[in-house]
Amino acid sequence: MESQKHLLDRRDFLSKSTQAAFIAFSSGSLLSASISLAQAKSPENNLLNTTGKVQEFSLGKRKLGSLEVSEMGFGCMNIAWAYGNPPSKSDSIKLIQSAYEAGHRFFDTAEIYGPHTSERIVGEALKSYRNDVVIASKIGFDIDFETGQMKGGLNSQPAHIKQAVDYMLKRLQTDHIDLLYQHRVDPTVRIEDVAGTMAELIQAGKIRHYGLSEAGEATIRRAHAEHPVTAVQNEYSFWTRDPEAEVIPTCEELGIGFVPWSSLGMGYLTGKVTPTYNFAAGDIRKSLNFPRFTEEALVKNRKIVDLLQLVGERYQASPGKIALAWQLAKKPFIVPIPGTRLIPHMQENIGAANVKLSAADLNELENGFTSIGVFGDRAPAQLKEAHDIGTSLGTSSKGTHGKTPLRQK
Repeated sequence: MESQKHLLDRRDFLSKSTQAAFIAFSSGSLLSASISLAQAKSPENNLLNTTGKVQEFSLGKRKLGSLEVSEMGFGCMNIAWAYGNPPSKSDSIKLIQSAYEAGHRFFDTAEIYGPHTSERIVGEALKSYRNDVVIASKIGFDIDFETGQMKGGLNSQPAHIKQAVDYMLKRLQTDHIDLLYQHRVDPTVRIEDVAGTMAELIQAGKIRHYGLSEAGEATIRRAHAEHPVTAVQNEYSFWTRDPEAEVIPTCEELGIGFVPWSSLGMGYLTGKVTPTYNFAAGDIRKSLNFPRFTEEALVKNRKIVDLLQLVGERYQASPGKIALAWQLAKKPFIVPIPGTRLIPHMQENIGAANVKLSAADLNELENGFTSIGVFGDRAPAQLKEAHDIGTSLGTSSKGTHGKTPLRQK
């Protein structure tokens, strides 16, 4: 109980700014690396200095369950915070609208991003395109509906979810959310009660589909039996293979889509985060002590980037593009949602859809990764404690009922 209390009452655990970073990142989303203040001011990267029409890209379609989306989505977390120096509202709107012009039709946000900041910006940016896009958001934290202040930790009580959705619709300037995830599995609420609440919201027309984030096999199966799950969003990338053990096979068996967050390994797989990288103040990779972002890990894992770069040279593609192209090639129901705060990075990421890796390329990448391995865990221990059973290597939910209680007999 002490461990659970520690997770659910972070106000006494962290300062206000670090608390927000801790909770929001533990709630997970896919994003590219943010850049330091000095990098943000360089002419070739500064969003304000990007002019002209965004380059056209070709994105195909994929299915998350019965929901059709563009084969790559756009993650909207770090327009609100995460790696320091978030862009202004006007720059964020410009970025999202540029992503739409480039071909993105699937946008991912959450109430916790800010909190509320990302949803408000996404709603403003996409209101003119609402009928042409799929908007996904996430719910399940104890946040004041009006002020956005954190009141506690997780909260997936049915009454709270229903009330929170009404406020989310206002922030997103829409009458429905296309895909609503439970952001973290709440160990105090039966997953069937969450799924049943989602079904009621679907019946009411307030949401169209629902999903789970950082959920293991047992939880997914229980939720899906109550009402079909459309998508699962867990951390997955070339250097983070945890979902391959039980989550991705379960999604494939049940016809559920899989949406990886952190497809670019918190930016490391782009090759731009080196041992001399200038992390911005408040960058969670350093402030929260992520094991793969120690100086030792940054050096030892470089062989992974080198492998991606080697394959990329055949396609004149960056390591980050190859990391995304590899993910797209893994399964037809996988839809990455890389995010960024800069238009040039968005253009680079979306271009990965045009890189078609051969079977030989994929074998080389898999064999190379197996040989190299990865140094450091994917997240600090206190963050992983908030994840469901079976989401991380070394854990399995097989033979269990997952993290949530069963119905009392």
